[in-house]
Amino acid sequence: MYETPEELAALQRLLDASRGASTAHLKDIISGDHVLDAAALVEALAGMKVLSLATVTARGEPRVSAVDGHLIHGRWTFGTDGRAAKARHLAARPGVSAAHIDGERIGVFTHGTAVRLTPADPGWDETIAHWAAHYGTDPMTWGEDIRMYRIVPTWMVGYRGAS
Repeated sequence: MYETPEELAALQRLLDASRGASTAHLKDIISGDHVLDAAALVEALAGMKVLSLATVTARGEPRVSAVDGHLIHGRWTFGTDGRAAKARHLAARPGVSAAHIDGERIGVFTHGTAVRLTPADPGWDETIAHWAAHYGTDPMTWGEDIRMYRIVPTWMVGYRGAS
C-alpha cells in the first residue's frame, strides 16, 4: 500500500463525490455494506489486478482491452506497447474508462484521463520499481516502445459483495 493519509482522504472524497453524483440506479446497487471506502478499496486492490480498459477510436467508437493494473497512490497505472491500438487511441484521445471486476466479490469502476508517464514524472522511479518488483524485471525492458500510464480519475466507485 503506497497511499499516504492525505491520498486516502483525497480518494475518499473522490469516491463520495462520484457516488453522490451517480444515478439512483447505481446508488441502489452500491449502497450500505456494498460501498467500498478508500481504505478498503486500496487494501482490496493490492498487487496486480486485470483491468478492462476502454479507449476511443478516431471514429468515436469504444474499444475495450485488458491491461495489468496496479493501484499506486490511489491511481491506476498500466502499461502497453507503443504498437498497440490503445497506445494510438491514448495519444490522440486520453479519456478512458477502466473496470476491475472479480465476480460478485468486488467491482471498481473508474473514468478519467490516461497520462503517459516519463522519467521526468515525479512518480516514475517508484512506479517502475513497483512493477519490476512484481514481475521480476523492469517493464521498460519488455520491448522497444513500452509505454506506462497513470489514470487521473475524475469519477470512481467501488462495490463489494455481501460479507
